[in-house]
Amino acid sequence: MPLPQVVAVADPSPAARAGLRPGDEIRSMNGQVPRDVIEYQLLADEPAVDLEVNRGGLELSLAVDKAAGERLGAEVSSAVFDQVRTCDNHCEFCFIYQLPKGMRKSLYLKDDDYRLSFLYGNFTTLTRFTEADLERVVTERLSPLYVSIHATDPEVRSSMLRNRRGGVSLRWLRLLLDHGIEVHGQVVVCPGVNDGAVLEDTMAGVLDRFPELATAAVVPLGVSRYTREAAMRPHTPDEAAAVLEVVESWQARFVAHVGHRLVHAADEYYLLASRPFPDLESYDGLAQHENGIGMARAFERELLGGTGVAGRARSGFFAWVDGAPAEGYRGRRSHPGLRLVQERAPRSGVTVLTGEYGARVIRPLLAQAGYAGVEVVAVENEFFGGNIAVTGLVTGADVGRALEQSPAGRRYLLPDVCLSNGVFLDGVRVDQLPRPVEVVPTDGVSLRRALGDPEAA
Repeated sequence: MPLPQVVAVADPSPAARAGLRPGDEIRSMNGQVPRDVIEYQLLADEPAVDLEVNRGGLELSLAVDKAAGERLGAEVSSAVFDQVRTCDNHCEFCFIYQLPKGMRKSLYLKDDDYRLSFLYGNFTTLTRFTEADLERVVTERLSPLYVSIHATDPEVRSSMLRNRRGGVSLRWLRLLLDHGIEVHGQVVVCPGVNDGAVLEDTMAGVLDRFPELATAAVVPLGVSRYTREAAMRPHTPDEAAAVLEVVESWQARFVAHVGHRLVHAADEYYLLASRPFPDLESYDGLAQHENGIGMARAFERELLGGTGVAGRARSGFFAWVDGAPAEGYRGRRSHPGLRLVQERAPRSGVTVLTGEYGARVIRPLLAQAGYAGVEVVAVENEFFGGNIAVTGLVTGADVGRALEQSPAGRRYLLPDVCLSNGVFLDGVRVDQLPRPVEVVPTDGVSLRRALGDPEAA
């Protein structure tokens, strides 16, 4: 089994005092071999940690003395040290099947691992979940988890996942809820497949079988130009409006029966249907902010009010595959070698680069905030094509194309949601863009700080 490798050691820290170094391979901690960063963190929280390490072929024993719960001060190379549990579904709507050839190998790995659900908020179908997994989740209280539901009708779900276990695997969801695990659900709506009457049935199934769900997100199908599934197509505006009607009618029923709205539609549906977003307070605490639920209203409050209200922004598509955050447990990812807002040289104006959906949200908000002179460029996603218009999937090639068509001498602001470890999905680095850009955290407060006083922007 692969072992955790130390990639950084804070100084000062208990790990540094004990002599742990970057490059050390941790063979055991208090006699136990950690399988993942979850076990690693639990073991590292102990007041005394005995480490067996391999340093260039030399076996060493290191003793760490520290306070219980004090950070060890060592960063490891990945989230999972054994093997990531891959997905054995074959969903026709799966975005991984819609990736072009030639991208980073790690991007083509389909995971269905409950540990990555806990660590990063990845959605799992539970088709590979086991009794042993349930025991660990309950014992270690690995909560919250995120579960892809898609449909509560067993035949529909099995057909959508193209996996016969899809029809019965939601029994694990029931057991998770029975043991008090917080679970957030997701329904990816495919037009003509699980919308309309099927979506109504799914909402009824949630109320009947899974009313303890914390939230359920209803999100639209994303279709790239590389899809080979003829039945998969984007929503029309009328279909988007119909989905919103279903969601809103069921929100009223959930409020009456469980005390909160529970189900929420992605911001994209409101943009597609040209309808206003719900009030920020109606989003059940923005628990699925990273899934595009309430993101626009949160950004509005942050930009206009100047205070943060949402959870961390996404750190790039499939961010987990390139290594664990420094602290695991959904730590914010950094961008090595980048200053998030670089030193500002005198410029003739400011341009915000964002995805097409992002532009529709940001333009009116900047005008409302008094930034009338700030330009917003909607970067068309030619790399993926189809209906892909979210900012998190914007690539370096598309940003570069937009910059080439824009004048020199301006400040260009780029949201960090496009990047993972300073690299776009297509492998382009920020320093390879045709014009200098300033990378800004993807929230309204950070954008306001970057822009400064409205009259000077």
